Amino acid sequence: MQHLNYQCPKCRWNQYEIGEIRAAGGFWSKIFDVQGQKFTAVICRQCRYTEFFKADSSALGNVFDFFTN
Repeated sequence: MQHLNYQCPKCRWNQYEIGEIRAAGGFWSKIFDVQGQKFTAVICRQCRYTEFFKADSSALGNVFDFFTN
């Protein structure tokens, strides 16, 4: 991931951590436990305020999730 010029909107701190989460996107993905939605999290290191940004998810990642869950 590229370096972000990030400043926390809550406390104005400029140091952060990057994380990733996956979530089910609809009825069928919940039934088959496939996480079709992928989000990048930017977490402020001072106050822990977190912002989520939608990221692209791959078909290969979805297939892997299906067989490993």
